[in-house]
Amino acid sequence: MLLKVAVLFLVFMGVLAMFGKLRLPKLPGHKALSSRRCRRCGRYRIGKGPCPCGEGKG
Repeated sequence: MLLKVAVLFLVFMGVLAMFGKLRLPKLPGHKALSSRRCRRCGRYRIGKGPCPCGEGKG
């Protein structure tokens, strides 16, 4: 019985992994979110201040 539960769990995890690799359509806020990245290092900028990498406000 325990072996059956373990096998079913592994099969379930494999199915979830397959669905996770699917390319989903972009969400509505994707463009706004990508514009908040630093052009130099790629990190997300929070607030209006400069990025810690030294890039200006842009």
